[in-house]
Formats: sequence, C-alpha cells, structure tokens
Amino acid sequence: MPAALIRFVSQFLSLSWLTGPIFDKELRVSSRRRRNYALRFAYLALLTIFLVLVWLQEVRYSGSALVRVSRMARAGQMIIIFIVWFQFGATQLLAIIMLSTSISDEIYNRTLGLLMTTPINSFQIVMGKLFSKLLQLILFLAISLPLLAIVRVFGGVPWNYVISGLCITLTAVIFVGSVSLFFSIFSRRAYVVIILTILTYGVLFALLPYLTGMAYHAITGHWPKDRLTAALFYPNPCGIMAFHTVEMIDPRGVGGMSMSSWPPHCGIMLAASAVVLFLSIVMVRKVALRQATGQLGTTRRRSRFRKKNSLESAISEESVGRIRRINGSPTIWRELRTPLFRGHKITACVVLFVSLVVLFVTYGLWHAENELRQQEVHMMYAAIFTGLGVLFTIILPATCITSEKESRSWPLLLATTLSDWQIIFGKFIGVLRRCLGIWLFLFGHLILFILAGIIQPIAFVQMVILVAWIVAFLCGTGLYFSSRFKHTTAAVIANFALAGAIWGLMPVLLFLTAEAHYMDNDLAEACMNTNPFVHAVVVMDATVTRGHAGNYDWAGVHCSNASEATIWMLICMVSYMFLGYVFAWRAKRRLRRNIF
Repeated sequence: MPAALIRFVSQFLSLSWLTGPIFDKELRVSSRRRRNYALRFAYLALLTIFLVLVWLQEVRYSGSALVRVSRMARAGQMIIIFIVWFQFGATQLLAIIMLSTSISDEIYNRTLGLLMTTPINSFQIVMGKLFSKLLQLILFLAISLPLLAIVRVFGGVPWNYVISGLCITLTAVIFVGSVSLFFSIFSRRAYVVIILTILTYGVLFALLPYLTGMAYHAITGHWPKDRLTAALFYPNPCGIMAFHTVEMIDPRGVGGMSMSSWPPHCGIMLAASAVVLFLSIVMVRKVALRQATGQLGTTRRRSRFRKKNSLESAISEESVGRIRRINGSPTIWRELRTPLFRGHKITACVVLFVSLVVLFVTYGLWHAENELRQQEVHMMYAAIFTGLGVLFTIILPATCITSEKESRSWPLLLATTLSDWQIIFGKFIGVLRRCLGIWLFLFGHLILFILAGIIQPIAFVQMVILVAWIVAFLCGTGLYFSSRFKHTTAAVIANFALAGAIWGLMPVLLFLTAEAHYMDNDLAEACMNTNPFVHAVVVMDATVTRGHAGNYDWAGVHCSNASEATIWMLICMVSYMFLGYVFAWRAKRRLRRNIF
C-alpha cells in the first residue's frame, strides 16, 4: 500500500499523466537536432550585441555622477524594452511555425490511428505535442532572464514590468501554439497552417478592435474613451503589452488600465487556449478513431470514385487508356495546377468573399469620416497589403522543395530527365502563381483610388517595381533554404530570420553603432531605405491627394520628383533581383545533395 501510494504521488508530480510518452519522445528528438542549439546561440549572441551597442550609445556622455547614473537607468530601460518586445514577437512566430505540422505529420504518416490502439489517449497526444514544442520556447525565455536581472540593476525598470512581460509573452505563445496545432489537424501543408494562424491572430487582435473603434466613432461621433479603449484591448496581448510599456516609461500611464491588469489578461488568454485545446482533443480523437478503423478519407474516395466512373462512362472506348500529352515543362504544368489551399476551395472562397466585404466596410467607414484623401490612411493600407504579400512570399517558396522531401516524392522528381534549372524555374512559376492572389489586394486598392483621382498613376508603376523585387528576392532565398534544409519548419524560420535581419535588425544595429562611435548615419539610412515597407509608405505619402507627385522623403534623402524616386527604386530592384538570382543559383547547386 505505501509503495503504491508513493508511485501514484511520483507519477502525479512528474506530470506524466498530462503529457504521456509523447512528451518524452519529442524531447529526445529535439535534443538531437543541432538547429535548436544553433538557434539558442544566435539568440543569445544577438541579445548580447544589442546590449553592448545600446550601452555604448547611452553611457558615452561625460558629466557628473548623477548624470551618468541617469544615463545608466535610461540604457537599462531601453535594453529591457527591446528584449521584452523581441521575445514577445519572436517566440510567437516560432510557436506558430514549430506547431504547424504537429498533428498533420501523425495523420499523414498513418501513426495517429496506431497511437489510439495504445494506452495513450487524445488528451495526452495534444498536450504532449504542445508542451514539447513550448519547452523549447520557454528555454529561449529562460536564457534572457539572467540578462534582464543584471540590466535591471541599473534602475529605471520595475520588476513588475519584467514579470508581466514574461507572463504576457508566455500566455500569448500558448494561445498561438494552440491555434496552430488546431489548424494542423485539418491541413498537412505547413504553409497553410502558418498563414491561417497568422491571419487569425491579425483578425482577433488587430482587425476586430479597429472595426469596433471605427464603428463606435461612426455611431457616436467621437472615439472611445480611455476605459472603453482599455476594455477593447484587455484580451489583446499586443495592446496590453503596449499599455504596460508606455506606463513603465511614463508613470502617468495612458489611462484606463493599471500595471495590475496583466493577471486577468493572462487568465483570459489561458481560458481561450483551453477552449482551443479542448476542440483539438475532440477533433484528434475523431480523426484518430477514423484512421484506426480505416474510415479516414473514405468519403472523399467514394466521391472521387463516383466521379471517375461517370467520366469513364462518358468517354468512348477508343479514348480509354490514352496518356494525356502536355506541352512545355511538366514541372510548370504541375505547379500551375496545384491550388494554394488544396481540398479547401470552398473555405478559401468564403474567406476571400468575407475579406472583400470587410475591406469595403473599412472604405465606407473612412469615407463617412471624410478621411479617404489623407495620406496616413493609404499609407496604412499600403503597409498592411505589403505585409500580407511579404508574409505569403516568405512562406510559400520555403516550402516548395521541403514538402516534396517530406512526402518522399523529391527523389522521383530528380530521377526524371528534367534539368536542375527546369525544376527551379517550375517551382518559381508555381510560387508566383500562388502569391498573385494576395498581391492583387494591393494593386486593386491602387487601381480603385487611381480611378477615383485620389492616388496618382505613377504610384502604380512604382509599386510594380517594389513588388517585382520583393517577389524575386524572397523567392530566391526561399528556394535556397528549401533546398538546404530537410524540414519545412527550419526553412520557413530561416527565410523569416533573413528578411527580419536585413530589413529590421541590420538598420537598428547600424544606427546604434554609428551613435556609439560618433559616426554619420548614412549607411544606416541607406539600409533603411531598402526596406519594402519604407518604400510603400514613402510612395503613398508622395502620391496621395496632390495634383502631381510630391516630394519623396526617404531617410536622409530628399527626392524632389518622381523620376529620382523611381531611379532609386530601380536601383534597389536590380540589387535585390541579383541577390535573389544568387540564392536561386545556390539552390540549383544544392538540389541533388541530401536528397533523403
């Protein structure tokens, strides 16, 4: 009796009843992957470099001891704010990517049904998959804790901000990870799950608060007050993190919310995660039982079989058994006929229709406020549409080769008579075809307001130049990383990291380096001027509500007319297209390496 009681207590404390052997298996696999250790090293090295540069930039001033102490507090404040926000964004993105194939791999490999024949239940499958990936992200958060504790000694940052930032980040990671795991039940393609999760996140925490505020202003004639604004952003991790940061910098705060508001927010996020996980457990059990009994996919097979029989009955006997001939490259033919959301055409059409309705509703709300001729409104739309296009263009090329490797069809493709360049070009055409739909939102917005006389026609030409080099560059890098890695997760993370390093991290580091060494910011400003979001915003600012295109205010550069701005954009286009070609060439050289 005592031995059984001790065994029960030890099993309960070890949490094996919660995660089961799935958790142990995933941990053993993760501990043998070199990329996890490389990610931790790169993460810690990046934080250290930023700490040094901010320190040199903030404490370089001479003066009295009081001045130096105040500068140290300011440096500590800037460092902690950067670390907290960097963790907040990076860990959520990693959670979405890492859990995008958590259940679909088991379904596609026919192992989910086998798991249901063991004592492992669906609850342990879901929780084991979730916590095994979250543990890797918790290690990232734990790595920065000593750094945060040391920097906080400088003063200026209360412990409440550090603790609340970590808790808000952790609950947000659990929520987005749960949503990504839920979508992975319905799609085996990682890029579909990643896109759906990011779009869901944007709708819940950006679009809904924005539409609510706009509708409130249209009805009442004034914007929501502080308390109502706080209520709208109360379940919003981005909003509550911004509130806490502003209140930490300015003790007077922003009104309507206090520093003690984060525990209820974390409770709301955990409750939402519990609901999503409950739905995931129910769906996993259904899918696993259907797979274990051999019923998974029978409905689709029957419908296809009926359709096939009807087609065969309509075809004459002479044509039965003929091989269909195609013209041109078979890779291009296949890629052009592969849909973006395979098996979810109706859902994709419904989402597209709802998106268009919401878009025109926002146009109507801005028109009711007489704001459609303001540069800021079109700058916002251009940034959003560019962001969506960049998101799709980062993800899709990074999955086109790794998906073939994971499905074991890559060796068959390489065994054909197609050359390496034919395969690369076919994949590139397929990515262009899948990305076209999302970029049409940007061009549709431009055409609509050019016809309305609000945006100048030169903006369309400049945006074509911008989109051309974005697609060429990100397709080249995505193809390279997709040929370099075996798994979709690693390729997508690498493509995101490269884009973030070039367009976000590098300008910040160059600015800090120039400030720390009393140098000019010319190089940092030039790097900032290659950012696609800067291009989109500058073009909209110069071409909206004027009789002709106005001044293009780049960082540190003042272009007086549209021709000078177009020349600069063409220079950026040629440079980035050349880099994209170099990456595509490297992808071609690596096609026949590490095939299996």
